[in-house]
Amino acid sequence: MGLTPHLQTQATPSLQEVARLAAHTQVQAAISWFGCEEARIAQWQMEVASIPAPPFGEAARAEWLAERFRQLELDDVHVDEVGNVFGIRRGADISPHFIALSAHLDTVFPAGTELRPRRDGTRLYGPGISDNGAGIAALLAIAAALESAGLRPPSPLVFIGNVGEEGEGDLRGMRHIFADPHWSEAIAATLVLDGAGVDTIVAEALGSRRFEVTVRGPGGHSWSDFGLPNPIIVLARAIEQFSRTRIPNDPKTTYNIGVIGGGTSVNSIPESASMRVDLRSMSMAEIDRLEAALRGAVEQALTLEETANNLRLVPRSFHLQGQVRMIGNRPAGELDGNARLLRIMRAVDAYLRNTSQVQRASTDANIPLSLGREAVALGAGGAGGGAHTMQEWFDCNGRELGLKRILLAALALAGAQ
Repeated sequence: MGLTPHLQTQATPSLQEVARLAAHTQVQAAISWFGCEEARIAQWQMEVASIPAPPFGEAARAEWLAERFRQLELDDVHVDEVGNVFGIRRGADISPHFIALSAHLDTVFPAGTELRPRRDGTRLYGPGISDNGAGIAALLAIAAALESAGLRPPSPLVFIGNVGEEGEGDLRGMRHIFADPHWSEAIAATLVLDGAGVDTIVAEALGSRRFEVTVRGPGGHSWSDFGLPNPIIVLARAIEQFSRTRIPNDPKTTYNIGVIGGGTSVNSIPESASMRVDLRSMSMAEIDRLEAALRGAVEQALTLEETANNLRLVPRSFHLQGQVRMIGNRPAGELDGNARLLRIMRAVDAYLRNTSQVQRASTDANIPLSLGREAVALGAGGAGGGAHTMQEWFDCNGRELGLKRILLAALALAGAQ
């Protein structure tokens, strides 16, 4: 049984219309499913958190999710070339436009990390249990509740478990989806489910750019070859110079040198050294400025080392190289304050008496937002903490509110009334 059609081009549902939608018998049945099946949702979350999904290693988790999609009677379940998992819930009408619900499969934890999720009362513990075990569990809960209640809104829903959200994944899964003409043209709006909570609507994409800076030299013995250029010292000079770069408070802009390494032993002049640098800003122009400053600092450090070497009168010639390689580029963007998706989220939150704030963050929503498409990132309810650490946790209390919020938003976007 389907709900009454409501075209995307018509007015945004008001608070009263969201209330009427929520009172629909089938919608009430779906909402009841969340409370009755919390144990099942938590079990999904524990299961997925026990499957390794390091950057570029999400295949086992994708296979698990595809099987869950099939069990929930989603159509056209498949995994694409890069590892994204798709499942479709057909709409009551013949519509070419989909509402997408996505959750990223990957975690920040490298291969070999011990994954033993555990439960203590309402709290779940383990690496990735909230980011993004909570989002994946919510994705399955919405699909299961729709199937249990027999709900088919006018427009179809596509459920996506995407790869590459974290770190050097550089949003590769979402990039691939929106580079595909089929999905780019078919997806009308995207709800990204990421982590815990209900107090934010991420409708502004934080831009970021990441670099690996590598310096290479001849290397040698610390005694007999003393005076030859030391790549670690060159990096230190570059860091010192770059750290003097002016950083504005508005637009908020940050930088971080998060990884540095090189060398083989304490008594060896290293042949190479590298560092990884993260630049972020609300303004892409500021990111461009910081990138120019970083590249300039590296060039200056190389020049200073060459000059210092000439003064040392080192008897041996050398070749010193520096490379600044981009390893990540997340575009900025933001949803118009009067966009239909944002108005729907506000109406849903008003109905649920939920207080939320529009925030800026770096999520999978960066890609559609940067393309001028309607997208937001939402928490999956409950509460979480310790993200990206071995002490990560998720509290199931309050999960039902988050799932109601996602369900009502998806149904309203899909034209249900």
